[in-house]
Amino acid sequence: MRLLGAPAFLLGALSLLLGGCEGSSSHSLQYFLTAVSEPNQGLPQFITVGYVEGHLFSQYDSVTRRKQPRVPWIKKVEEEDPHYWDRETQISQNNEQVFRRNLEIARNRYNQSGGFHTWQTMYGCELTEDGSPGRGYSQLAYDGRDYLSFDKETLTWTAADSKAQITKEKWEKEPAIGQRWKAFLEGGCLEELQRFLDYGRESLLRRDPPVGKVTQEKGYDDRETFVCQAYGFYPKEIDVTWRKDGEVWQEGTFHRSVAPYPDGTYHAWLSIEIDPKERDQYRCHVDHAGLGEPLVLAWEAPVSASNLGLVIGCVAVALLLIIAGISGAWVYIQNRQEGYKAALTIDRSSSSYSGGSDISI
Repeated sequence: MRLLGAPAFLLGALSLLLGGCEGSSSHSLQYFLTAVSEPNQGLPQFITVGYVEGHLFSQYDSVTRRKQPRVPWIKKVEEEDPHYWDRETQISQNNEQVFRRNLEIARNRYNQSGGFHTWQTMYGCELTEDGSPGRGYSQLAYDGRDYLSFDKETLTWTAADSKAQITKEKWEKEPAIGQRWKAFLEGGCLEELQRFLDYGRESLLRRDPPVGKVTQEKGYDDRETFVCQAYGFYPKEIDVTWRKDGEVWQEGTFHRSVAPYPDGTYHAWLSIEIDPKERDQYRCHVDHAGLGEPLVLAWEAPVSASNLGLVIGCVAVALLLIIAGISGAWVYIQNRQEGYKAALTIDRSSSSYSGGSDISI
């Protein structure tokens, strides 16, 4: 997950909250709210960011004190709801005050008199490809560690430690808190997600197929590493596997990752350690929604300099003989190589929620 303009600390904290929340074939809407005890190095004391399909679309922070769009398509919301940004700004300003208070409560509860501390909430919902409701979740964290998580089926909270247990007992004594969360996650959140998908359909629901290649690296003890890379694809869900003699092969595979590019596409890679004698037995399979059929990629040995010279020489002689026989003219041949460029308050008719942040812990 990438947060534009945010320092590395905030990215790390958000990644802790995100653990295990990526779906394989669903659409997602997520909100992250973060308060820090000591703003520094460009990090505001409070910030709220919203993501659709993993793309930042809105942001509020304690410096601008205004909820703002971050992608062109979200501005379409103003056509249906002219007061959308004013209302979202008010909600965020209220959240800012409550988050600061909760951060102070948490510091006292953990007997911390000073230092750098964070209070965070992540919540969101998903829609499957066929439009059915997916997961809905709400999680809270203190100093980047789990604090509370919500189970919307049982309307209960799971506490990570004895300090969080205090909040759990307090909130479960007020059933309306869980009921509001469930109503939002199963109603307003999904409605908002579908609306945003409609607004950004051209961008968010496109299918850009990957381009792939396999490279080779020297390993240890006479072993080699093949790296299968896929570039320029969207959406981010992709299946990359190594196969040996046609069978999926996991032994020796490592360093699998999917990362975003600035242009909104993604890059994935999966490496495998092999015996050089078995090079020809390995193929990389890449499957993606943008492909008609999976890519099957094999490592291709580079042409050596001597062989390349021989090939070029033969081709040049053949060309000269042909041209000489036709016109006797001099021919100048220029070769070019083109490199690869990869390339919480329920509001707005229950479609907005402040993330449980209107309630102190």
